Amino acid sequence: MLLPVRADNGIDYQLLEDELDILCSAGISGIYSNGTAGEFFNQTESEFDSINQLLAQKCSQSGIPFQIGASHMSPLISLERIRRSRSLKPGAFQVIMPDWVAPNPDEQVNFLKVIAEEAFPIPLVLYHVGHTKTVLKPADFGRLALEIPSLIGIKVGAGGAEWYTAMLKENPPLSVFVPGHKLATGVKEGVASGAYSNMACIHPQAAQQWYLLMQEDLPAALEMEQRITQFFDQCILPLHFKGYSDMALDKFLAAIGGWTAVGTRVRWPYQSIDQQEVSAVRKIGRKLIPEFFLV
Repeated sequence: MLLPVRADNGIDYQLLEDELDILCSAGISGIYSNGTAGEFFNQTESEFDSINQLLAQKCSQSGIPFQIGASHMSPLISLERIRRSRSLKPGAFQVIMPDWVAPNPDEQVNFLKVIAEEAFPIPLVLYHVGHTKTVLKPADFGRLALEIPSLIGIKVGAGGAEWYTAMLKENPPLSVFVPGHKLATGVKEGVASGAYSNMACIHPQAAQQWYLLMQEDLPAALEMEQRITQFFDQCILPLHFKGYSDMALDKFLAAIGGWTAVGTRVRWPYQSIDQQEVSAVRKIGRKLIPEFFLV
């Protein structure tokens, strides 16, 4: 879910409802709230409750699996978010490690144990993106999985060949979700279960179709990934290097894809990418990865 932000910095709940209706009818594997593009770190607690009640209502009505991002920089707020939303019965709760002071290995276990007890019987997914202060290696995922039986999955930034080799050697009993634009590589390496996908920002249905292609014709999916990489290198990485945040980039991808009216605006104090940039990048995207431009 991408967070629709009005010009006055408030949340546009009508646009959020419209977005969920589109997602629920797209034939995708599932929906999750409050990842980076959901701006979980920049919400009031009443906003968090409203967002996730709407998510649970829409997904339950449509029979779509859903997960709730209960992440927060504060471990106490993460705990409270789980306590309040447990009754919504998501398929899992996503959490990040405490973020102001990086926890040591014993503190990591202590954090997840208390979170798991509060969430029970709902399992956990550790949202471990590339800019986290707590840098975990493949062996750490195995260690945490042994300590926390209800930890069932991880979202990771992934890495190169050495990282995949280490993950295969460690083989933690977890579902591993890699970056969306590198999913075919993750599948080829025998590590990835799926992705909490930035490619779904461009078009959720196209991202689902690409995932299915990996099951049927992996070489064709890898060829598409080469073109996706070319598109990111040419159009998205320059914006990253200009200092735009991940949520600004994700919303920009959605504006390029054109399937939602969420727009490119992100919440104060972060900088939005100008909507006027969309048209030129869309032309390049249609040429390089036409499979993702269904609108």
